[in-house]
Amino acid sequence: MTNTPKIKLRHIVPSMVTVFGICAGMSSIRMGLEGRLEEALYFILIAVFLDAADGKLARFLNTASPFGAELDTLADFFNFGIVPGVLLYSTLYIGTEFDNLGFLASLVLAVCCALRLARFSLSKQADDISLTKDDHFVGVPAPALACLALMPIFMHLYGWQDTDLPIARAVYIIGVGLLAISTIPTVSIKHASIKRAHLPFAVILAVILVVSLIVYPWPTLILGNCLYLLSLPFSYLSQRKHIKAHNETHPHSSD
Repeated sequence: MTNTPKIKLRHIVPSMVTVFGICAGMSSIRMGLEGRLEEALYFILIAVFLDAADGKLARFLNTASPFGAELDTLADFFNFGIVPGVLLYSTLYIGTEFDNLGFLASLVLAVCCALRLARFSLSKQADDISLTKDDHFVGVPAPALACLALMPIFMHLYGWQDTDLPIARAVYIIGVGLLAISTIPTVSIKHASIKRAHLPFAVILAVILVVSLIVYPWPTLILGNCLYLLSLPFSYLSQRKHIKAHNETHPHSSD
């Protein structure tokens, strides 16, 4: 009789958190189909939080595994590619004369998310491919992609229901999807750092952000999306400056 190999419970904790994230995504779709739009968006925000937590748990518990990485990628595609597309289509386009256009925009969003995550998975296996450079990501990461894509719904909930611009919304959604597969450098919070003397100000800003998300969630998310989009040109110029300085310092090296 062979002994069945055993694993410690701590090895499955990060994967359980990822599964909870998938459950949050499914719950978001259910809430959206039932017309409970605010609850649907809350579940997506929960999925964003769980997505950040599972990786940190895996590193903290020293339990990172190929299985967990693949599960996390599948969860990201569902939560940040499929779920936002379903919510956008069912909320803003279904039953209207632009429903085909809305479906196309949602389709492009999902495909771009899949391509982004496929490139990310490949970057972890190949040394010559990387989606992180210095303190930036390359392209918009999946959680930020979902938040940016849902901007029309944030605006809808904030009271701009009468502003009906279906074509502009579709162009925006497709543009956001293309940002995910672009090579534009984007801000990475987990690679950012601050001086120790500025720590109290950072804590105060974090508290203000959390309170604002609780009290004024939709305008806070709209403002956050706008600031993120405005940061892209500065990130691009900063990266170009860094590359130029590197080439001047190492004229015979290639990036």
